[in-house]
Amino acid sequence: MSWKKGIVTRFHSNMADVIDTETKEKLSCVLRGKFKMQKIRPIVGDFVEYTTDESDTGKIENILERKNILYRPSIANIDQIILVTTLKSPCVDNLIIDKFLIQAEKENMDVIIVVNKTDLLVTQEEKLILENFRAIYEDMYTVIPVCSKTGENIDKLKIFLKDKISTMAGMSGVGKSSLLNFVNPGLKLKVGDISDRLQRGKHTTTYSELMQFDFGGFIADTPGFANMELINFNADKLKNFFPEFSYFGAYCAFSDCSHIHEPNCAVKDAVENDEISLSRYNNYKKIYSDLKTRNSGGKKYD
Repeated sequence: MSWKKGIVTRFHSNMADVIDTETKEKLSCVLRGKFKMQKIRPIVGDFVEYTTDESDTGKIENILERKNILYRPSIANIDQIILVTTLKSPCVDNLIIDKFLIQAEKENMDVIIVVNKTDLLVTQEEKLILENFRAIYEDMYTVIPVCSKTGENIDKLKIFLKDKISTMAGMSGVGKSSLLNFVNPGLKLKVGDISDRLQRGKHTTTYSELMQFDFGGFIADTPGFANMELINFNADKLKNFFPEFSYFGAYCAFSDCSHIHEPNCAVKDAVENDEISLSRYNNYKKIYSDLKTRNSGGKKYD
């Protein structure tokens, strides 16, 4: 009996929903007993090898090695994070954006920043806000302004989503469900579905799910980062997760420069010369101070 390869789109109880990587057929698979004995189970995004019997019920024979894993909830083999934000209704603080990006950098994940609801940016001042946002982030990340009402740049976004395993992150209210419905109407998500389908409660099980695009590729229906607090971060290593610091940091007077207090800091000079965004640097200092405070039992760091 030959083994087939598939991807786990949902795991519940002792059953996994699997889509065959070649035929795209969806089937339910049970875990072999050896996995229970070893206390191993697949997670969403896992590539598995499986067999089928006469009833077309699958049995998972092997869980293939993961290239990465995100937690809360667990998703494996993610190719990229689609970070959705808005500059109006709601206006998402750049500090929140930078915390998302830091976590993505820590996991060595590619990020596509999607600015949704561009139709709301009608005045010259509002359009300038979008230009400034792009100026801050476009040198480091792909930034795609979109509108799920007018269809602006949806085709461009689909190019990045095609044949990839993506997870969608973003604060409540930025229009993730509406955006996915425009990208792939067949998903038929209700507004708020991205959050609601992640069940949290006393009598429910927390789970995540991969949804398949008609044009190829998968998207996780839950944010890749459920918690805005930076867990297990070392303040002294925080600078490693700001890509724009790396070039200038090599020219600092001190090899272990934190880019906060030290003299002859090339990063601070770059900020003064508008070569590094002041917004990003200020957020770096705030996060650095917060991490130092947390790790020192409440002592403040300027």
